[in-house]
Amino acid sequence: MCGRYALTSAPQAIKRLFDYSDTPNFPPRYNIAPTQPIPIVVAERGARRFMLARWGFLPGFAKDSRDFPLIFNARSETVLERASFRNAMKRRRCLAPADAYYEWMKLGAGRKIERRPYLFRRTDGAPMGFAGLWETYAGTDGAEIDTACILTTDANGATAAVHDRMPVILEPKDFAAWLDCDAVRDVEATTLLRPAAEDRLEFFEIGPAINKATTDEPHVQEPLARTLFG
Repeated sequence: MCGRYALTSAPQAIKRLFDYSDTPNFPPRYNIAPTQPIPIVVAERGARRFMLARWGFLPGFAKDSRDFPLIFNARSETVLERASFRNAMKRRRCLAPADAYYEWMKLGAGRKIERRPYLFRRTDGAPMGFAGLWETYAGTDGAEIDTACILTTDANGATAAVHDRMPVILEPKDFAAWLDCDAVRDVEATTLLRPAAEDRLEFFEIGPAINKATTDEPHVQEPLARTLFG
């Protein structure tokens, strides 16, 4: 799964990588959590757009957003089979810009389980594009809210030491195919949903400050040790 991530690159760098026409200005965020607004990139009428969406996907058939489970991740292996995501896979695929994501390694068993947080980032320091889905949910009161989720896949051989899942990290060369819902059918798009290459990521253990969603400061990313993995 991917339950926390960071977006710390300058807005100009994200704009260049994702090639959208908007010029948003946003602050660095070191601890993005579900239910918070997240930047996503979508394609409409052949042009890419930057927009904000709630991290927590709501399918159109949900009757009451308060009673519907919070969907911040979707398993890429079953995304075509699930009614919640079928329409979005056909018409509303998106990218979620990120610079890092966090996972927790479980140690021990029973009541003695310990969870140690790790930070994952590209080895070249470049921002990443997570594969995602989005939907505009219309409530019974007529209010509309844009919502999104991040797709996950099996961890690659290196990152599996910490967690068995990872977000789908698309390479820039695949951005266009993922976003082009007119030319690239949903079945074709699923071929892009695979683990990152073995040498693409590095990761290291960080302190427990990341556990508190309201702590959104640079120190949450400080490594506990000098050793990097990956």
